[in-house]
Amino acid sequence: MKAKNKNTVKFLWPYKRKNYLLFGFGVFVIIVGYLIMYLGDVNSFQSLVISPLLLLLGYLVIIPLALLYKQ
Repeated sequence: MKAKNKNTVKFLWPYKRKNYLLFGFGVFVIIVGYLIMYLGDVNSFQSLVISPLLLLLGYLVIIPLALLYKQ
């Protein structure tokens, strides 16, 4: 005999519109960081200070926040 399992598991996608907007903003900040690094001189303030700060902000703050944020 076959036992029918009537318990179904509903999978709810945890990411909403706000998560995607935060993720997109994080990707945008990362792209801007790389562009600033590319456009600056090798030893300029923007290549040595501003760009790494933007990259750290994007990779270590905004992207994880977008993935972990729940309403």
